Amino acid sequence: MTSTLATRTDWSAIVATELADVIALRRAIHSEPEVGLHCPLTTAKAKAALAGLPLEIRDSTSTTGFIAILRGGRGGGGASNGRTVLLRGDMDALPMTEETGLPFASTIPGAMHACGHDAHTAMLAGAAKALCARREELSGTIVFMFQPGEEGHHGARHMIADGLLDIARPEAAFALHILPNAPAGTFVGREGAMLASTDTVLATIRGTGGHAAMPHDAIDPIPVACAIVTALQQHVARRVPVADPAVLTITQIHAGSSHNIIPGEVKLMGTLRTLSESTRSAMRAAFHQVAQGIATAHGCVAETSIEEGYPVTMNDPRATRVLRELAGEVPGASGWTTMSAPIMGGEDFSYVLREVPGAMAFMGVAAPDSDWRTNPPLHNTRMTIDEQVMATGVAMHCAVAERFLDRGLD
Repeated sequence: MTSTLATRTDWSAIVATELADVIALRRAIHSEPEVGLHCPLTTAKAKAALAGLPLEIRDSTSTTGFIAILRGGRGGGGASNGRTVLLRGDMDALPMTEETGLPFASTIPGAMHACGHDAHTAMLAGAAKALCARREELSGTIVFMFQPGEEGHHGARHMIADGLLDIARPEAAFALHILPNAPAGTFVGREGAMLASTDTVLATIRGTGGHAAMPHDAIDPIPVACAIVTALQQHVARRVPVADPAVLTITQIHAGSSHNIIPGEVKLMGTLRTLSESTRSAMRAAFHQVAQGIATAHGCVAETSIEEGYPVTMNDPRATRVLRELAGEVPGASGWTTMSAPIMGGEDFSYVLREVPGAMAFMGVAAPDSDWRTNPPLHNTRMTIDEQVMATGVAMHCAVAERFLDRGLD
């Protein structure tokens, strides 16, 4: 039976011609990873891969990111001349030391592509080339978003603030993320909340320092800080609905300078993850209330703050359906797996999905001779991928773009 979402184009032959260049670009980016919002080497490599194509390049003013706009020959150029879809690929690396032993391993001390952004960029560039080759048959506009600063630096938010989404305003947006802990070619995702919001919580508990042998002459902030940590965990367990969960983890406690000195203050830091804006708002308020209330009860003062992180990554059900059904059609794909629950990690593609409907999916990249269940995961110093599967990612980008331009999210 032919799917109602079948694409007009068999992308297998077109994508096969791009794979060698996609692998070469991925390896070049992998060997020179860059962290943060400014990745000039990576940007230069991506632009070089797109050189000579019928694309309009527009640069971000606050990052080294850019968009490349392809206007199709069958009506590209705006709402009156066809639909517009955005495809995103992130470019930045992580501050980690690589231990893969690959011949093209990182040459930059303390930086590594351990989250697959090198593959994301290479696949997006490959898709741009493949789609440009069929430009005259495309019925709308495709925006390729090459974005740095995904790893905690709010790169997508910066590019949106730069006005890049308004140059050719997309009506839908899609992104792929590699996953070494899934069989090669399998696509994984879900409707609704897929990834969590990612706020950072901070508190400084101030008491009165003194001699450790005479605590009655001081106001020791250390047991107060410990009480706050415990109370925050109790709050999550007893006040947050299990159907709309939250994770609040205190990851750093800093205090003291000697074994015989009661310090004057303790600093706490941690992360708050939620799957809805209502629980996010409630937990932010609870953090301030619990920390300040317990500190006051013990004669201390708590200064609390929250650094706003990424929003919840919300997959539009219609866009997710497009990905799910195409996962059974594109060359090299081996079907779709629906996640049983969201992941409490975060993703700044959420900023794009807050602007327009769309969806992200994971793509399995486990090597054929590996056990995908025990492979080194994302953000691991030994994480590797099956590079051949990138052809499937390129094909999915192309199929999604063509499908949306032809039929929208219906």
